Amino acid sequence: MIFINPKTDFAFKKIFGSEQSKDILISFLNALLYNARPVIEDLEILNPYLAPRIRGIKDTYLDVRAKITGNKTVIIEMQVLNVEGFEKRILYNAAKAYSIQLDSGEDYTLLNPVIALTITDFEMSDNLDKFISRFVLKEKEFLVDYPIHDIELVFVELPKFNKELEELETLTDKWIYFIKSARSLESVPETMASVPEIKKAFEVANQANLTREELEDLEKREIYIHDQRNAIRRAMRQGREQGMRESQVEIAKRLLDVLDEEMISQTTGLSLEEVQELKRGIE
Repeated sequence: MIFINPKTDFAFKKIFGSEQSKDILISFLNALLYNARPVIEDLEILNPYLAPRIRGIKDTYLDVRAKITGNKTVIIEMQVLNVEGFEKRILYNAAKAYSIQLDSGEDYTLLNPVIALTITDFEMSDNLDKFISRFVLKEKEFLVDYPIHDIELVFVELPKFNKELEELETLTDKWIYFIKSARSLESVPETMASVPEIKKAFEVANQANLTREELEDLEKREIYIHDQRNAIRRAMRQGREQGMRESQVEIAKRLLDVLDEEMISQTTGLSLEEVQELKRGIE
């Protein structure tokens, strides 16, 4: 069997965000958010996966959103590229999901908690050795918790998870291993097949079960990610070799045909307006 790569946004949403994936998502979230305790008994996927109708390398798939037990909203995102400002975007999306719950004049007591769960294919910080980290509001000096934990940011850093197949012990271990290594497997390991939801996730990820349109789109997404990574590496290398401002402009010019304007801005440090002006000058 050939399994699609759960680390691509397309595959991640198909596996965890489809209508038939409700039980998969419950098991996954209980494992990552609640140490495999059955806290989440039911959920509603708020933006179910649909086969893409708009094609092209500059499009992007929305994250997976769900309403879980306790009337909490969970935003789940797979982040493959370490682009500048992504941490701010995660915080912004969580704050936005929290604030838009109320219409004008409604009471603040109606606000429900929001959890932003982000899985990254890169290391975010050298300061933490653990692969799952959780952030909430605290008093700056004494680290006392804010009275409510209505916004929580949870990060899973895949490179920090180094367990091999025979070392997997918990449900959390198995789900993270699935995300990180499913693409390289040729069959469903027995230890993972013993979990019905993970076995089902492998079935959804089986390339043989995808339509031709989905396979074509998956290939485009993987090529896009590969090109972006190479462009960012090249940009960083050239940035070290040239003067900063001159380098930013030259690198941006080289990336105009490769990346969209926002990604060029994040990669080079130029403002979006500067990138757009540069593009108009070339055209």
